[in-house]
Amino acid sequence: MSNPYHIQRHRTVPVCVGGVWIGGDAPIVVQSMTNTDTADIAATTDQVAELARAGSELVRITVNNEPSARAVPAIRTALDRQGLDVPLIGDFHFNGHRLLADYPDCAQALAKYRINPGNLGRGEKRDTRFATFIEIACRCERPVRIGVNWGSLDPELVARLMDENAGAVAPREADEVMREAMVVSALESAKRAEALGLGRDRILLSCKMSGVQDLIAVYRSLAARCDYGLHLGLTEAGMGSKGIVASTAALAVLLQEGIGDTIRVSLTPEPGESRTREVIVAQEILQTIGLRSFSPMVTACPGCGRTTSTYFQQLAKDIQGHLHRQMPHWRSRYPGVASMQVAVMGCVVNGPGESKQANIGISLPGTGERPSAPVYVDGEKVATLKGNRIAEEFTRMVDDYVRTHYSNRSA
Repeated sequence: MSNPYHIQRHRTVPVCVGGVWIGGDAPIVVQSMTNTDTADIAATTDQVAELARAGSELVRITVNNEPSARAVPAIRTALDRQGLDVPLIGDFHFNGHRLLADYPDCAQALAKYRINPGNLGRGEKRDTRFATFIEIACRCERPVRIGVNWGSLDPELVARLMDENAGAVAPREADEVMREAMVVSALESAKRAEALGLGRDRILLSCKMSGVQDLIAVYRSLAARCDYGLHLGLTEAGMGSKGIVASTAALAVLLQEGIGDTIRVSLTPEPGESRTREVIVAQEILQTIGLRSFSPMVTACPGCGRTTSTYFQQLAKDIQGHLHRQMPHWRSRYPGVASMQVAVMGCVVNGPGESKQANIGISLPGTGERPSAPVYVDGEKVATLKGNRIAEEFTRMVDDYVRTHYSNRSA
């Protein structure tokens, strides 16, 4: 999908992260973060691999102590042996300057560093730590995301802006000043990084908030005042539907306005739940808006009194699962398949119409309707399925459609 709705992107300086481009004309990049102990090389490697195979184009790992710093090169090597070249981002707080200096192999194994200026101490100590961190990034030729967070904002900066606001002719509300502090922290830190020698093409910014309207306001201001690449994410989004809805509500507005070059959906996983859910949600946000295509989309009706059978619901679920399972194979073999539209409808009211609009669709019989299911391919009825093998036959037809319509597109 090549931005069919012509959303005008905010122009930013392109940044290369381990071969993946962010900003400029590059597609918006999906990233995620592990929740394993990085010092556990096997567990972290497994989770990075799982996230990468789910479609995470960048993966961030925590580097918070000496054991984790020592583990990073081994994790990189283990991924390379699996043929996974997904770039690793080091997430540093408090002691990143020291860990990068003490473990140069870690610094080399990472494709990008993330630093939070609010977690570097105060005054001269903060300035020295920041300078050391940036100087190492310059020496290793690594990009840096300067990631400001609502929960760890520099108190000295906040105090300064609050004092200035108190003396203003028309003081602003406290929450407005806090949002301004987020933007100023990011921009002042980026300016200092440039003064220390880090090029604009190696700087990314983020200003993560936990409130939807706060996030939208901050990123609108940030985008209007700079051309650095921007990483979007609602921090502490939450668990389950709450986290998904909140993240979607915030990111969709900004993406629609052309703001954002890379995104992460920060979901709290259910106990035992795969971390990959945040990757899938990020992909679906981008695909639903029309900015990228990752996997064929299934259109399915919500059901009503006409569809008392759950057959169409199960078929929609099975088809969606089948498409996701096949995509790792299809992605390289059948270019363009990610934009395919499949419809699984439950009755005659909207079933035929929706099925005709899809590349391939099926309209199952509703309650009391004749027990037959017409199948439409590119708007034309091609078959009517009956009996106990409708699901298997329709799945086969979907596979046949992929083979016959996408196999030669790479030529």
